[in-house]
Amino acid sequence: MSMRSTNRLGSDAEGCNTYLPKEETGISFPPDRTALLVIDPVNDFLSEGGAGWELTETTVKKHDVIGHLKRAIEGARTHGIPVLFGPMAYTEEDYADERLQRRSGINRLMFEKKMFLAGSWGADFHPDLQPRDNDTVLLPHKSCDVFQTDLPEHLRRMGITHLVIAGMSANLCCESTGRHAMEEGFDVTFLSDAIGAASIPEYEASIRVNFPLIGNAVITVDEFLAAVDASATSVQPGDKVYGSDHGEIGTVEEVVEAAEETEGYLLVPRGLIFQTDTYIPLDAVVKRSGTDVFINIPKLVLGVMPWSEPPSPVEMQTKFGLPADGVDKLYGSRSPSVYGETS
Repeated sequence: MSMRSTNRLGSDAEGCNTYLPKEETGISFPPDRTALLVIDPVNDFLSEGGAGWELTETTVKKHDVIGHLKRAIEGARTHGIPVLFGPMAYTEEDYADERLQRRSGINRLMFEKKMFLAGSWGADFHPDLQPRDNDTVLLPHKSCDVFQTDLPEHLRRMGITHLVIAGMSANLCCESTGRHAMEEGFDVTFLSDAIGAASIPEYEASIRVNFPLIGNAVITVDEFLAAVDASATSVQPGDKVYGSDHGEIGTVEEVVEAAEETEGYLLVPRGLIFQTDTYIPLDAVVKRSGTDVFINIPKLVLGVMPWSEPPSPVEMQTKFGLPADGVDKLYGSRSPSVYGETS
């Protein structure tokens, strides 16, 4: 799959202005193009006695992160979805030569608490979450972003377009990796009950605020596996609609396919919270799990969306903006300063 765009008015850096599944149909997880990434499922985070256990214990126990990770991993394997493990490991050279303990707050914390030291019990995989021969174990990441490892090469090799993220920790490695994956064009989903953090506030900020905007959906392990199992991938009347923050929006009353005079939409009638009918573009629907439908807008911001009337083709065209060859100066007053070119 191509990861490069040649749009002159955008960026020609790999992946940063595309969406990889754009040619795909359906609103489920295609098993041949979906991968489960499990970040840092290791003893230092998940086992009593681990160097980070005193920080992570509360959220790991509260959400049964180990149990849900195990269920997600086993379910993915059953459905033929590749499982990738993204651990951390630090050697003497990382600190003595590269001085990573001076790079960031999290690097300093890990250094001082002797977390993820290569070859140690703490850096090894939790006993319930051991990789199998058919799984992929990535090279270690040295801070928060698993995309700084060999992950992109494995995803390209496998033809992956949908990346499902679980593991540790919510506001650091999971968020950094999910954000990078989204920028590279992947359809990103976070498994809320298979992710832990160093505190409840850190977990809640990621799950309720950040993940719903940088990913396409925040769902549970059960919802993920049900979506993979789904035989029907189109929205049906009676489906329950949720935002990307897992906030319940309402029930689908009618599904209208695109026609000459209207864009496709689903009608959610007004209720106790929303005082007007909501016409959600079908294009905003990204996942269906059983009879639950997820759109890629958080419920928290639904009230500011211009969805009080059925969408029209004319209105949709105004949202597209101008074609690249119709733009004189990208920012109105001037064009970008391009390295290696003179004006």
